[in-house]
Amino acid sequence: MLAIIAAIVFGFALLLDLFDTNLGAPDLFNVHTLLMLGLLLVALHLAGVGGAARGGRWYRGRRPGRG
Repeated sequence: MLAIIAAIVFGFALLLDLFDTNLGAPDLFNVHTLLMLGLLLVALHLAGVGGAARGGRWYRGRRPGRG
C-alpha cells in the first residue's frame, strides 16, 4: 500500500516539475519535499511497515505439513 502511495507522490512531483509550478506555496509543495516524502514511503514499504492484514493466513493453497 505504501508503495502505491509513493508512486502517486512521485508522479505528482514529476508533474509539478514538468509544468514548473509551485501551487501557490513554494515552501510547502516543492519537488524536493515531495521526493523526500516518496522516498520515505518507499523506505517504510521496504522495511515492512504498512503491510496488508492477512487475517492470520500467511500461506496460499494447501496447508503446510499436510500430505
